[in-house]
Amino acid sequence: MSAARPTAPRVPVRIFPDSEQASVQVARELAAFIRQRAQEGRPAVLGLATGSSPTRVYEELVRLHREEGLSFQNVVSFNLDEYFPMAPDSLQSYVRFMREYLFDHIDIKPENVHIPDGTVPADQVAEFCRRYEEQIREAGGIDWQLLGIGRTGHIGFNEPGSGAASRTRLITLDHITRTDAASDFYGEENVPRRAITMGVGTILEARHIVLLAWGEGKAAVIKRMVEGEPTDTVPATYLQHHPAVQAVLDEAAAAELSSRKTPWLAGQPCNWHEAAQVRKAVTWLARLVEKPILKLTDEDYNENGLSDLLAAAEGQAYSLNIRVFNELQHTITGWPGGKPNADDTHRPERAAPFPKRVLIFSPHPDDDVISMGGTLLRLVDQGHEVHVAYQTSGNIAVFDDEAIRFADFVADYDEAFRFDDQPAETLYQRVADFLKNKQPGQVDSDEVQQIKGLIRRGEAKSALRYAGLDPETRAHFQDLPFYETGRVRKKPLGEEDIQLTINLLNRLQPHQIYAAGDLSDPHGTHRVCLAAIFEAVRRLKAAGTPWLQDCWVWLYRGAWQEWDVAQIEMAVPLSPQELTRKRRAIFKHQSQKDRPLFPGADQREFWQRAEERNRTTARLYDQLGLPEYEGIEAFVRWHF
Repeated sequence: MSAARPTAPRVPVRIFPDSEQASVQVARELAAFIRQRAQEGRPAVLGLATGSSPTRVYEELVRLHREEGLSFQNVVSFNLDEYFPMAPDSLQSYVRFMREYLFDHIDIKPENVHIPDGTVPADQVAEFCRRYEEQIREAGGIDWQLLGIGRTGHIGFNEPGSGAASRTRLITLDHITRTDAASDFYGEENVPRRAITMGVGTILEARHIVLLAWGEGKAAVIKRMVEGEPTDTVPATYLQHHPAVQAVLDEAAAAELSSRKTPWLAGQPCNWHEAAQVRKAVTWLARLVEKPILKLTDEDYNENGLSDLLAAAEGQAYSLNIRVFNELQHTITGWPGGKPNADDTHRPERAAPFPKRVLIFSPHPDDDVISMGGTLLRLVDQGHEVHVAYQTSGNIAVFDDEAIRFADFVADYDEAFRFDDQPAETLYQRVADFLKNKQPGQVDSDEVQQIKGLIRRGEAKSALRYAGLDPETRAHFQDLPFYETGRVRKKPLGEEDIQLTINLLNRLQPHQIYAAGDLSDPHGTHRVCLAAIFEAVRRLKAAGTPWLQDCWVWLYRGAWQEWDVAQIEMAVPLSPQELTRKRRAIFKHQSQKDRPLFPGADQREFWQRAEERNRTTARLYDQLGLPEYEGIEAFVRWHF
């Protein structure tokens, strides 16, 4: 098998290290445009998007308004879409979304705000859509259009099949789109089946278009949009026809682009003195030609676009193969906390100190065992002082009937043991009445939120006991405030979140930190939790904190996606017995068993996903000629 030449980019891209930097830059460029139009005495007509991608852009625009005097008096806005039917004050309404994230915090004139109306009678929708198009024309057309992109390649709610000339209209939502929206509506059955959306043709008439995409979960569709042929099965590919469009991406969303994944095929300059680049190329080649690394030949390199790499290695495939093979072999360790009294020259973790004080950050109450349960068990078995910090309560991911079941249990427990049963019975009745009358998507009462949080806390404690840890001393429930809204939509990372993280780190002073680097989490919780850790560590470093000098930070994935084999810096092998133990630890989280409330795009249970990823990583190591294991958990070190 030989490598095909990649298609050249058909949409200009800008790639940033992370979504934070990208969002701030886009916001500043948009602010500059608004100011320029104001100086010219002209309106700035903006097309605005909703969803998780633009939220940080809106937050920065609000900051620029409050702190730097950015005025929106000259702004006229047109939103892309709205669910239908949808009341404007509903939690999932895009009217409410725009007010909460932007409009309530700036000085835009209410009469200049236009959002599709989800309350229009069905027989009047066509006329409403015609008038929406007319309003855009009357405003002079959209100057600056902000877009996100769905996994199906939809822009706005233009699902696969939408033509390049389509206009604002009522559309039936694709099953994948409804599945992706299920978390916002507390279940797919509550997601509206239709929406009003600007058409592809309407979007393409904007003078300038910026499309935002963050995270590994968008990488595949971004590749199709940027490098694929224009097709109505991926409506975003029609952006290739636009003369002034940009895709603004973070590194994760850009990962599948040829310029990033196989730059040697895309004509990009490659630094063959950089070990990571060499490892990426050699492992790619081995998988392409289906050979173990040590069997790669000069012909394999020359015939698949890697002649420059071979030349940099002085034409010696044999020595190059051995070098990369040894690098991968050195990632494998059965001692994730370091092996005591051993030569650690070629081990991923240092031998001393031993035992280590280890702090595992778990964004949700089950991420620790799902993503690195085997490593957690190994650390405990090998005598390290292991602590787990549960960053959020995870309370929204509990079904209502579980809350009723536990409230009922407490009432029966009080009665059975002759406690004062009246308060418990009263609580049960209040909870039962609330949930009986609860509307789809309605925020839980404080009592119900607390019960659901306690359910998840109890499950986390049970999993730790199974792992051999005392939850009274080793479990740390942070309940970071950004999460505690009772809704899928969370608050931005705040100072209190960061301070709680700093305080815990200073109290424990760990030698090892494990954190979730799995940014494909569709709800964004992992991303915010990781940002809290990163900011806390940066501040501690800037303050010259002594204990941090002897602390290493390892990032895990696994719940949604796994590290690529070329990125892995520590690979912890799992035997069949260890994989079974990990599964049993995951099973302690009973509220997430059988049918998680928020499964995301993958409908399998979390233990099934985790095992499949662990086995896939092990198979890749095996195929590259390395030892064969039942499973492998993978980690990348953050060199802060």
